[in-house]
Amino acid sequence: MAAYRILFLGINYWPEKTGIGIFNTGRCEFLSSKGYEVSMITAFPYYPFWEIPAEYRGKWFKDESRNGVKILRSFVYVPKKVSTLSRIAHEASFLFSSLLRALLVKKPDLLFVVSPPLGLGLSAFLLSKLWNIPYIFHVPDLQPDAARDLGMINSNLFFDILYKIEKFVYDNASKVSTLTPAMRHKIISKGIAAEKVLLLPDWADPLLFSLPERNGALKFREKYGLDEHLIVAHTGNMGVKQGLDIVIEAAERLKEKKGIVFLLVGDGADRRRLEEKAQSLNLPQLKFIPLLPKEEYLDLLSAADIALVTQKKEVGDIVFPSKVMTYLSAAKPVIGAVNKNSEVAKVILEAGAGRVVPAEDSMAMAEAVAELAADAQLRQRFGEEGRAYALRKWQKKKVLEEMEKAVEDLLKK
Repeated sequence: MAAYRILFLGINYWPEKTGIGIFNTGRCEFLSSKGYEVSMITAFPYYPFWEIPAEYRGKWFKDESRNGVKILRSFVYVPKKVSTLSRIAHEASFLFSSLLRALLVKKPDLLFVVSPPLGLGLSAFLLSKLWNIPYIFHVPDLQPDAARDLGMINSNLFFDILYKIEKFVYDNASKVSTLTPAMRHKIISKGIAAEKVLLLPDWADPLLFSLPERNGALKFREKYGLDEHLIVAHTGNMGVKQGLDIVIEAAERLKEKKGIVFLLVGDGADRRRLEEKAQSLNLPQLKFIPLLPKEEYLDLLSAADIALVTQKKEVGDIVFPSKVMTYLSAAKPVIGAVNKNSEVAKVILEAGAGRVVPAEDSMAMAEAVAELAADAQLRQRFGEEGRAYALRKWQKKKVLEEMEKAVEDLLKK
């Protein structure tokens, strides 16, 4: 019997090293390793720098192959400055180019579509009708809710259209999947039958469970001149949703505390503004470090004493940042400056992995940092409890096998 053909459709993929692309890549490569014929229609890599690498520039389409997955890239407009309007143009360019790309491929047996962008759901609907096949609509980010809660768009008409598209896409999908129980509940509350909404979480990199690695920690500390410092780190995307002003303000509050250093590691649309703010406050104990290669990132995690998760106070259950899984799996004590009702807060507290303080409250964050900095035993306990929780919830093999079962169930109907 010929292998089932699965076509993934999503804007992010390898070689992007952070965000949704990691998990799109992992799902595709896992299914390929299980004997499925897997293709991925995606954009040229751009995230989180918002810049296409030189080797991919000036192309409309490009075919690649990696670990058994056929990668079909199509044009995407990447703005130099990210704003609401330029982001809409960015997503629209990929919607049109990827749909054209999809019309040229051999009919698959199943579509697996990843949002954002939400508009890919319309492509999924059209293609599923054309080919008479089911589609799974996977939602790691509730995009309309995020745009509304963060005040990114101020048009009621625009939101009416977005929510109508969202409902239409959910109604016509064979299954809708998402990352956390709270996000699943949110989708069900939009009028989608509970049995139709699956929980397909992301996973932790297995290498994280072997950290800390002493030599890697020493190497990182030596490279950045942090031999005797207590390291407080935030890693990953630096965008609006992260609300990273709180880290700069907490660092300012603790600038008289000798031996504590704050690291903001990564990149994103808000990085330049954050750097300018930090420079204006003259904070030598706050350092910006670019996105790191994987090996050095693991060294950073080995060296870090405290890990930070921050979100704007408007962000509740619309996203679940993968850094939460990373920090807990790496046995890092966590301070979460987040909405107290968010899934992030619930996980940190349920796991016993750290402290939760109000979002955007720099005084509360500074107090939590000072508390953990002064108590090595508490840091160790939080780290151990967090890792135990991660082992129960986010082991890669278990998570991907559950995803494969959902795919099999649809294919066999």
